Amino acid sequence: MPQKILVVDDDKEITRLIEYDLQEEGFSVQTAMTARATLQMVSESRFDMVILDLKLPDQDGREVLRELKQNPDTSFIPILVLSARAGEADRVVCFELGCDDYVVKPFNHRELALRTKAILRRLNPPLDTAGVMTFADLVLDTTRRQIILSGKVLSLTPIEYRLLVFLARRKRVVQSRDILIREVWRQNPNDVENRLVDTHIRRLRKKLGHMDFIIRTRHKKKEERRLRLEGGGQNIKDDDDAICGYFFDPPEEGLVGYSREPVEADEDYENSTDEDSPITEAQYRQ
Repeated sequence: MPQKILVVDDDKEITRLIEYDLQEEGFSVQTAMTARATLQMVSESRFDMVILDLKLPDQDGREVLRELKQNPDTSFIPILVLSARAGEADRVVCFELGCDDYVVKPFNHRELALRTKAILRRLNPPLDTAGVMTFADLVLDTTRRQIILSGKVLSLTPIEYRLLVFLARRKRVVQSRDILIREVWRQNPNDVENRLVDTHIRRLRKKLGHMDFIIRTRHKKKEERRLRLEGGGQNIKDDDDAICGYFFDPPEEGLVGYSREPVEADEDYENSTDEDSPITEAQYRQ
């Protein structure tokens, strides 16, 4: 059965061209021209993906994006945004709202079809391992593709699910944003903004509730301090907000009184440590 895509744009010519290209790739395509029609169609039928123009006659497309991502029944649907707005701020807003890709008009229709295929491919890959991982109140059931918090199944997007499972399978190993973009998003880090990772981490932590501490941040300033202590970082400029990467740091025994082990490094992050743990000169000289 072909995957079904909803194309939303009030420009009939653009819609017709996109529909043709997607059908050539084997997709089933339906179209909508207004925000109202979009929300109604998504509520009545299952779509594998939505291609959403931001400039709609009855409502800002960003509000449609917000509604779709805040609704548990539709939050998992990947959304590719079309927009004539090329500014970084516009992109960031849409990524924060939950879009999976952002394409600026005018665009190559063939490229749009390929981007659509790439999104669906990376968000619905076959799992290479199965099983259940339990961390206190958090259960990752990769057999059923469910994340359970305190007995309740969380509503995660496909990319949030992949991100959490990827980090959990490499607990206490710092994963740089470049690594996450390559391995979770399956994209070239040079083609994707780092803020995309930060935005998804922030949203994922919010959904994890009282277990949000399980995903931790490694900041660049600690790596810079280590270099200074070793005499190699005299000219390094401070940037307290710079992020080296993220890591999964579960409690070993319950939630109370557990101690964090040193974080195993990944790639350039040798002897990385949790940003909330005491840091000594000896740790940096190990």
